[in-house]
Amino acid sequence: MNRILRIGTRGSVLALAQATAVAETLERAGARVEIVTVTTPGDRSAAPIPEIGIGVFTSALRDALAADEVDIAVHSYKDLPTAGDPRLVLAAVPTRQDPRDAVVARDGLTLAELPAGATVGTGSPRRAAQLRAMGLGLTVVPIRGNVDTRIGKVVHGELDAVVLARAGLARIGRLEAITEVLDPTRMLPAPAQGALAVECRVDDVDTEHLLRACLDDQDARASAAAERALLAALEAGCSAPVGALAEVAEAPIERHDVGNDPEGHNSDDGGVVRRLSLRGLAATPDNDLLRASVTGEVTAAERLGRALAAELLQLGAAVLGGPGSI
Repeated sequence: MNRILRIGTRGSVLALAQATAVAETLERAGARVEIVTVTTPGDRSAAPIPEIGIGVFTSALRDALAADEVDIAVHSYKDLPTAGDPRLVLAAVPTRQDPRDAVVARDGLTLAELPAGATVGTGSPRRAAQLRAMGLGLTVVPIRGNVDTRIGKVVHGELDAVVLARAGLARIGRLEAITEVLDPTRMLPAPAQGALAVECRVDDVDTEHLLRACLDDQDARASAAAERALLAALEAGCSAPVGALAEVAEAPIERHDVGNDPEGHNSDDGGVVRRLSLRGLAATPDNDLLRASVTGEVTAAERLGRALAAELLQLGAAVLGGPGSI
């Protein structure tokens, strides 16, 4: 491929770090690239995410890609609407960063160490619902702004703590600011949190093949697909209090199943098979947290997500629509 590949990204520190990581990987594979910043409606507005709409950070990037103004778009996967764009193809999901949420609190404190009434900032209804469910007596307040802006509210005493994605802090080199990483049993992350989505035009087959060969991580793709299928099946816009986490792991094959192992592991000890486990959470309008889990074949990721959504609906989850950020 002789042409220079134009990588489209938002201009935030985090978005540029993500695009730069993609660019460096492509350069190591011999590609020539340049980074092009695109301003999105989310960058121009200070309004709360639920008021702006789904795709607020991705629509302009997708339009620039479809219009041949850039050749590749790099997104935080969790920001993408669940509906696909027929003009584009998801060419790669790179290796996923740690998807957990993290706390940045004053004086190095954890959530449990903060006094009752302490103010904790988040722009995410999902995080807010789970923070309130912890029963720590914390006051949850909405915030907007980039990572440094949010951390600054703690540093300058405006808030006692903020909750952010650990992946974003890792990508911009701010892990030292973390005072607590939240286990998913306490704070289930947003669907596809920590994952990137790398898109190209549907008819740009050469670029698609390059991106898939250089960047695509099958486990990350399967995990994100399961989580987003859950979100889509709940008919949840990005403001809905929905959490999900899928993990791929090897499991031993029972002796009586060896002959049916699709991977062909017919060893005496039974061999192993790769399985995907998916945990999901949805909040009812009364802020009750409903949880369920499912395990199955990695190749059935989207079906597992839909099945888990059906279970959550049977447990009493409402259809949670609305725009915004999870």
